Amino acid sequence: MLTLHHLEQSRSFRILWALEELQQDYQIQYYKRLPTFAAPPELKQVHPLGKAPILQDDDRAIAESAVILEYLQSHYDPQQQFKPQSPEDAFQYLYWMHYAEGSLMPLLVFQLVMNNVSKNVPFLIRPVANKITDGIKAGFIRPRLNDHIAFLEDYLSEHDYFAGQFSFADIQMSFPLEAFLTRTVGQYPNIQAFLKRIQAREGYQRAKRKGIE
Repeated sequence: MLTLHHLEQSRSFRILWALEELQQDYQIQYYKRLPTFAAPPELKQVHPLGKAPILQDDDRAIAESAVILEYLQSHYDPQQQFKPQSPEDAFQYLYWMHYAEGSLMPLLVFQLVMNNVSKNVPFLIRPVANKITDGIKAGFIRPRLNDHIAFLEDYLSEHDYFAGQFSFADIQMSFPLEAFLTRTVGQYPNIQAFLKRIQAREGYQRAKRKGIE
């Protein structure tokens, strides 16, 4: 039996969505975050890093979203519905599966950390902390993030999905794109259209109805 160890407000929703797309039988072990927003220590009993998502398949505990998605696709998608087979689409699938966490998410996480620095320093030095973090965001994070967003907007202007037809690469890319839109002011029509398109899928809607995102 497949078990998803699901942490609230985390990347776990990707795996829940994939399981619904596959229409697999599975169970969910749900974990709430601590007041510090950290994962609870119980997750370390499943995997040494105590991170989520973790997928358990019998005695095997699998971490990392892209690895879990690849595992599910290779073991539970015999008709190859969620991984493209043509060489070019397969290359794009591989690229976007790694790009999501390897290139885009680190910038978004760095931005989030910088946004929260002033909340975690003594009041008297907050003006200095704000000047430092504003400088890092203006000089390092925003220029690079702008490059990525222009890249994504351009790519999605010519592609409905990231690798031909809908695939698990789209699920992998959904999390950083949703995170970006919640942390940024502006209109990004192609990204927004892509998210609207994939969020209309029945698998996504079934996952949302679980009510545990």
